Amino acid sequence: MADPPPELRTTPLHEEHVRLNARLVPFGGFAMPVQYPTGIRAEHQAVRDAAGLFDVSHMGEFSVTGPQALDLVSYVTTNDPARLKIGQAQYSAMCREDGGIVDDLVVYRMGEGEYRLVVNAANIEKDWAHITRFAGDFEAELYDESDGIALLALQGPLARDVLAPLTGADLDRIGFYHFAQAEVAGVPAVISRTGYTGEDGFELYVEAGDGPPVWRALLESEIAVTPAGLGARDTLRLEMGYALYGSDIDEGTTPLEARLGWLVRLDKGEFVGRGALERQKAEGVQRRLSGIRLTERGFPRPGHEVVFDQQVIGPVRSGTVSPTLGYGIATAYLPRAAEPGSPVRIVIRGREVQGEVARTPFYTEGSLRR
Repeated sequence: MADPPPELRTTPLHEEHVRLNARLVPFGGFAMPVQYPTGIRAEHQAVRDAAGLFDVSHMGEFSVTGPQALDLVSYVTTNDPARLKIGQAQYSAMCREDGGIVDDLVVYRMGEGEYRLVVNAANIEKDWAHITRFAGDFEAELYDESDGIALLALQGPLARDVLAPLTGADLDRIGFYHFAQAEVAGVPAVISRTGYTGEDGFELYVEAGDGPPVWRALLESEIAVTPAGLGARDTLRLEMGYALYGSDIDEGTTPLEARLGWLVRLDKGEFVGRGALERQKAEGVQRRLSGIRLTERGFPRPGHEVVFDQQVIGPVRSGTVSPTLGYGIATAYLPRAAEPGSPVRIVIRGREVQGEVARTPFYTEGSLRR
């Protein structure tokens, strides 16, 4: 595998991907594995049936500490971090003043007056600039931890059984969106019961230099663990209807339009974008991010035109043929009149392919729901 172009960054696990003959592609400014020789479908199915291992070290991590750390985090995010106990995490969003989504993120309460914000790789610089715009009004310190952390995602119904022999942590006591700090494979780690696949699993935060040995220890498990790349990560998350920043959500969409209104706590006090979101909620959204299920054979891709009520209403935001379900699935912003079961068409290679509005998640049999 050739070295990545000089403008692309690499994760601490880069040499592991090269050793495994991964196909590397640019993503968020990083050279990332899109798939391994096993192929996307096999990697996808391994996560649904057993266990898959992802390198997500390209994600950014910001530390926020100090007497007013909570106040700053609350001001720049839409959810309410005051609800978090130490050892708990929260999915949230950051918005502009007009309600547009700057990024979606996970907020961790690491200790008293200590938080970690986990942001998308392509948005690290933008998010940092956004937060620091407001940080001067709070007695809090910011630190960009991103370069010092390797992040591994072990996902699948057998993830717990894979991880258990490598740690002294009681994994059964770590609830969904909770975390513990303990050793994994002999090194300090944050063990977070979170993920982006709809399956049970853990995300492991370790020091950058500890990433490769932890990666190898997991792959050497007596239970088969399949390395998985961005391709499988995308099909898995789309089957669950999980939004991807830059595709389903961006600065031109609001959480209310993206069906992420549950992330918006208008009653918590002032935060960036609150006024705009309050007005939009009162007026009602005119469009909503919706699922589409093809009822004819076709492969929907981002950018394909979507036709509803005889009008082109915008592009497919995310689309694929579901490896688990066997038919085309997609997301798009549809008018309020579009309800589950409503007919919709996607223009694929010049032909209108029939489909219908569908509830998400498309896939409902993941181990998180069993």
